[in-house]
Amino acid sequence: MKKPVCILSIVAILFSCSNPKTNKEMVKESIPEVQKLTSDIMTPEVLWSFGRIGDPAVSPDGKTVLYSVTNYNIEENKSYRDLYSVPVAGGSRVKLTETPEKESSAAWRPDGKKIGFLSSKSGDTQFWEMNTDSSNPVQITQISGGISGFKYSPDCSHLLYTADVKVNKDVHDLFPDLPKANAYLKTDLMYKHWDEWVQTVPHPCVAEIKDGKIENSVDILNGEPFESPMKPWGGVEQLAWSPDGKTIAYTCRKKTGKEYAISTNSDIYFYNLETKQTENKTQGMMGYDQNPVFSPDGKFLAWESMERDGYEADKIRLFILNLASGEKTDLSANFDQNSSGLSWSADSKSIYFVSCWQALTQIYRADIADHKISPVTKGIQDYGFVALANDKLVGMKHSMSQPDEIYSIDPQTGTETELSFQNKGILDQLELGKVEERWIKTTDNKQMLTWVVYPPHFDPKKKYPTILFCEGGPQSTVSQFWSYRWNFQQMVANGYIVVAPNRRGLPGFGKEWLEQISGDYGGQNMKDYLSAIDAVAKEPFVDKDKLGCVGASYGGFSVYWLAGHHEKRFKAFIAHDGMFNLEQQYLETEEVWFVNWDLGGPYWDKKNAVAQRSYANSPHLFVDKWDTPILVIHGEKDYRILASQGMSAFNAAVLRGVPAEMLIFPEENHWVLQPQNGILWQRVFKQWLDKWLK
Repeated sequence: MKKPVCILSIVAILFSCSNPKTNKEMVKESIPEVQKLTSDIMTPEVLWSFGRIGDPAVSPDGKTVLYSVTNYNIEENKSYRDLYSVPVAGGSRVKLTETPEKESSAAWRPDGKKIGFLSSKSGDTQFWEMNTDSSNPVQITQISGGISGFKYSPDCSHLLYTADVKVNKDVHDLFPDLPKANAYLKTDLMYKHWDEWVQTVPHPCVAEIKDGKIENSVDILNGEPFESPMKPWGGVEQLAWSPDGKTIAYTCRKKTGKEYAISTNSDIYFYNLETKQTENKTQGMMGYDQNPVFSPDGKFLAWESMERDGYEADKIRLFILNLASGEKTDLSANFDQNSSGLSWSADSKSIYFVSCWQALTQIYRADIADHKISPVTKGIQDYGFVALANDKLVGMKHSMSQPDEIYSIDPQTGTETELSFQNKGILDQLELGKVEERWIKTTDNKQMLTWVVYPPHFDPKKKYPTILFCEGGPQSTVSQFWSYRWNFQQMVANGYIVVAPNRRGLPGFGKEWLEQISGDYGGQNMKDYLSAIDAVAKEPFVDKDKLGCVGASYGGFSVYWLAGHHEKRFKAFIAHDGMFNLEQQYLETEEVWFVNWDLGGPYWDKKNAVAQRSYANSPHLFVDKWDTPILVIHGEKDYRILASQGMSAFNAAVLRGVPAEMLIFPEENHWVLQPQNGILWQRVFKQWLDKWLK
């Protein structure tokens, strides 16, 4: 089978075919070859041509980084993922695989002699091994239904892997004489999650590796109806081996049904490989406890911890456990920021992690002895990964002007050196918009960081239509993120100025700023939005008569709310996957802990002042004031915010006589993940704004 290789044109992404290279015919390249563009302005097709880097892993000797690159074929409407490596010291990268399958989750075997990875070559996704020169790929597992992740034991004798397990009977088990029946019969909550009807849960399993096969596989949860890793985001980072290979730490929220739906209380458990006994190591810690990492000397366990049950956006604390004494210590007690992506130093005296402050995500170091936390990097960027590589660090970062690339970092000076250069060939041909940091005064006399992004070839003597970007989450920072849907460079390439405020309710500005939003959805954060757009609209290059407002998720809610309160500021709205009717949302969403915390509780609790204030600010109550064209977008597989919310908003607009369009994606969830749907989204987005703002 032939594998498409990505090349670009300005009107579409074309793919030429070449015979797949054998594993021994590895390609060494410094920068991928890219066909010359016919324009220096971003298009949706160019946006979807960027290679997406993931799964970085440093070799045991610290000399090489292994990673994956995902490329999209628009014509086929599918993706391909291959594996690469590059020296930490810099130099040409090596393409290890080029097959029709998606190789992923690659990891070095601890002895450095093999590379393990996942592949769907045999149908279900299974665990494979190959030599470090990519030769002799061999399938190791044959697990029915496939596996979703793995980790080697330190001595390479065992494989820890995750596989889906059926824990409840379905209609075919109950009524076997109706094999063609298609229905779900449920008796409790959490019957669906984000984009799936829950039929199985992932379990961690451990098996011996002998002669290229696995034997004596054991389900660590012993068939219990709990999930580990936790859906929808959890992966093998929620599992860890102790350095002596005798203990497996795993993350689990041992709850089901209604109890699961209203709680975020997960714990770190230790499973003893010899005794098969399990012990809860974070008993009594009530919020999320997850992502355990053992220190190299085996004396400590570090993990990410939230304090309060039911609050998914609580501060992520950096905790360590002294395994000898049992003492737990919060290293981040005096650090008013999140701590995530933990990685130990070789001497077990420090922990590196990433944290966002004032809309920039940097690498930090926490010292165990004195609890001192210091930044390692600086710059206009977001790091999302850090790992040790001898006397260097390896990180992966992006910005509003560049997708993810891999860097080596000097931990003493913070000096960064790019290694991967995956997208340099495209970026060098594009004129990108300037990203400007502004601090804007709010109605309560606070200072709010707001990003202003200008169109390519910006001319300050001209007037530009301008759009206000409303962030989702709601507790999700407007940092230096790079998105393949809400991409600011793509928006400004369409000829718009983008105003993106870090309004109330976002992390990276301290606890008070973050937590103000809970129970106040129609309050101060909405004033913050208007403060931002009003301040920028005073600029002579902004056409204040051509302002738009766009957003998704909580940003979609913000659009619906502002549509009834904007006092003629905006001429067009776009809401994607937004909450429209908050009473409806309380009973439709699956993660009830979220609405309990952020809305204050159920709408029928008439004595709860916080809840009643929330529901009194539901956007559907202000439709009588809607008078501005609105585009509604929603995915029908979005079970976080059901498509009925978007349909209700669209119906209300049409019945009110407000110009409206609705774009529904039957196969998409809370995001838009398929290439042609993504490009369609961008085209309709631009078409709608152009219609009303140009």
